[in-house]
Amino acid sequence: MATLEVLPRPTPAERADTPVEVEVDEALTVYAATMEECAAARQRWEFTGHERPRFGRANNVEANLLFVAGEQTSSLRFRLEQLDAADDVGEELLLRFEERDGIAKVATLTANGLDVELFHILTFT
Repeated sequence: MATLEVLPRPTPAERADTPVEVEVDEALTVYAATMEECAAARQRWEFTGHERPRFGRANNVEANLLFVAGEQTSSLRFRLEQLDAADDVGEELLLRFEERDGIAKVATLTANGLDVELFHILTFT
């Protein structure tokens, strides 16, 4: 299993405030790297990974994407294991969640903000 270095969950003072390593499936490291690279290339976006509350478990990572432009702020937070695909498609980052029978939840991150579709019909040509 691969590992991701993420921020610890905010907890009482007994836990150090230093990054922790969490074991994750290989695909999740690819998704995290894609989101991190896309956020780094877009100055208004920030990506962070956080350990979820159940310490010591595999795939225990929460992804947080934050968009800030002037007075407008948007965020998207989800368990990394919910993600089925993370594709950098030029000017956008397309995140696909919980795909079933050609229907998925989709979040599109652009230079101007965030678009979320909770019932997206996937078409492939």
